[in-house]
Amino acid sequence: MANTKLERRKKIKMRIRKKIYGTTEKPRMSVFRSNSHISVQIIDDLNGKTLVSASSRVKEIMQIQGNKTQKAAEVGKLIAKKAIEAGITSVVFDRNGYLYHGRVKSLADAAREGGLKF
Repeated sequence: MANTKLERRKKIKMRIRKKIYGTTEKPRMSVFRSNSHISVQIIDDLNGKTLVSASSRVKEIMQIQGNKTQKAAEVGKLIAKKAIEAGITSVVFDRNGYLYHGRVKSLADAAREGGLKF
């Protein structure tokens, strides 16, 4: 049995990562959620490169008045915009051991609205 939340999330993350793998054609979109911020990267696992990234620590998003879920939605829109500019239209979503609920779901829905397919 896992002793801490972090150990539990790490086990879930490894279970997910066994199945999810990003390629050059369909890279992996990985989400990281801290207590106060959220960030997302689009990663090509074959080459080990981060293609595009976005975070709630960007100046434009920090200035937005609202709760963390609304800021996560803005990060989702921003990553979709950057990905389309980089020529990426479809990705594999990696929730990174977090529940698909709240901020993670808000980010994913906004990225879909922005034009990413997953």
